[in-house]
Amino acid sequence: MNQRSILTSSAITALGLAFSLSNALAQTKSLKDQLVGTWTVISWEQTNKDGTKVQRFGANPKGVNMFDANGHFSIMFARPDLPKLASNDPTNPTPEEAKAITVGSVAYFGTYTVDEPTKTIMLKIESSSLPNQLGIDQKRVITSLTADELKYTNITAVANAGQINAVYKRAK
Repeated sequence: MNQRSILTSSAITALGLAFSLSNALAQTKSLKDQLVGTWTVISWEQTNKDGTKVQRFGANPKGVNMFDANGHFSIMFARPDLPKLASNDPTNPTPEEAKAITVGSVAYFGTYTVDEPTKTIMLKIESSSLPNQLGIDQKRVITSLTADELKYTNITAVANAGQINAVYKRAK
């Protein structure tokens, strides 16, 4: 082998080793560290106990889920087709507008913890546009987490509902 081939081979080997070490370090990050950031919703689907499926926020939901490093979160989901208020006054919607907005959106925030062994996120809701959520610790089981995608199942029962599966992509 000539000197140029040896240098090229050495450089390729060094780059490969650097990428391997980088991947190994990324894989040793805790789940909480991997969650931190802003995630935009791709899909949201509820499977009721009778097997029926509901897309409360439509086929192309809008939403965001933010986790900070200090254990705070905020979540907001909305249908893309929410009605505009005819009166342009948020304190004076028609009954139909109020119902569509109430059914087609939800927002809440609070604190969270992560149980690494069970891949579970526990949400303690401090405030919500749906007051019935207050005082209920909610559990999300992570089914998949990569640098760019988060999938979890909300197994906290709401009324007669079953589980909710949500998919997010990391906001850029």
